[in-house]
Amino acid sequence: MSVKNRMSGNEAVANAIRQINPDVIAAFPITPSTEIPQYVSSFKADGLIDTEFIAVESEHSAMSACIGASAAGVRAMTATSSAGMALMYELLYVAASDRLPIVLAAVNRALTGPININADHSDSMGARDAGWIQLYSENAQEAYDNMLMAHRIAEHPDVMLPIMICQDGFITSHAIENILLEDDGPVKKFVGEYKPHKYLLNTEEALAVGPYSVSPFVIEMKRAEHEAMKNAKQVILDVSADFAKTFGRSYGFFEEYRMEDAEVGVLLMSSAAGTAKDAVDKLRERGVKAGLVKLRAFRPFPNDELAEALKGLKALAIMDRSDGFSATGGPLNAEVRAALYGKADTKITGYIYGLGGRDIRVEDFEDIFGELADMLTGTELPYCRYRGVRE
Repeated sequence: MSVKNRMSGNEAVANAIRQINPDVIAAFPITPSTEIPQYVSSFKADGLIDTEFIAVESEHSAMSACIGASAAGVRAMTATSSAGMALMYELLYVAASDRLPIVLAAVNRALTGPININADHSDSMGARDAGWIQLYSENAQEAYDNMLMAHRIAEHPDVMLPIMICQDGFITSHAIENILLEDDGPVKKFVGEYKPHKYLLNTEEALAVGPYSVSPFVIEMKRAEHEAMKNAKQVILDVSADFAKTFGRSYGFFEEYRMEDAEVGVLLMSSAAGTAKDAVDKLRERGVKAGLVKLRAFRPFPNDELAEALKGLKALAIMDRSDGFSATGGPLNAEVRAALYGKADTKITGYIYGLGGRDIRVEDFEDIFGELADMLTGTELPYCRYRGVRE
């Protein structure tokens, strides 16, 4: 049964890890993800888990240890943020190419330059092409739920890819929220036991993990990753359906909020969705047909499904919490436009917002919806621009 509680996103994720009781956790502290390994080490000290906790000297070492553990045939997890993820960068590609289902709790924080410890998505977006599944969480409940589903998705034999469960630093990771925690027994039954197909400690079969790959093999390996990421789409839906059946909370590739008859809409990820929903509700009271789509799965990207959800809109704002520095906007802006190309006549504009933790308010979203309404009367808006900048 579900038990009501109050906790932060970091504590919620740590409790999911306690319930999963993975074989190995290797982690190095970095704000704002530090609390996750802190909680886990306390669980270990109190005898609540028998996980092997490896306190390493860097995030590069943390991912290296996870790769070794996963290759040996056990469940391995870690947590990081920002520059910590950047220090793992080389190993992120190794984990994916070696098809190791490592789970990473990614607490999104601006990637250094300038130095900042607050939320944006530049860290995980910088790793968007590394071959990792990426799920984004609006609040502590979703971060907890996504973590419970992570192993089932990553370890599926048709997938076997690492996965990162993302939540916004401080906004979600440190804010205390009401949350439903599931009992340990049902969680363990839902997650199940990991039974690796191939692993280094299998004495019955010789295996090499991560050898030098000469030219005749690299493209075949990348094609296999490509197909695995495509397979992950159905697995995400299947695991989410089983989660809904077991625990009563439903998830898909994205959430549609008041989109049934929406004419103007916003698309975004993570914690800002809650603020945007408040704006949608206020506008609906005034008779504005506003709606919202909150993307949960960025990798794999739900191209066709998203196009179907958005095609009825007359105007759409795509909101990025990172800049792709392509001189045309952020990564979400580029991928959503590509998904809609040739499938909709929707007028589109992009925004970059919230970098380094800059707040975005209900009033900001109301203004954005107003600008979308202006587009319907012929006003030309830029391809993409910054929102909330002091000019």
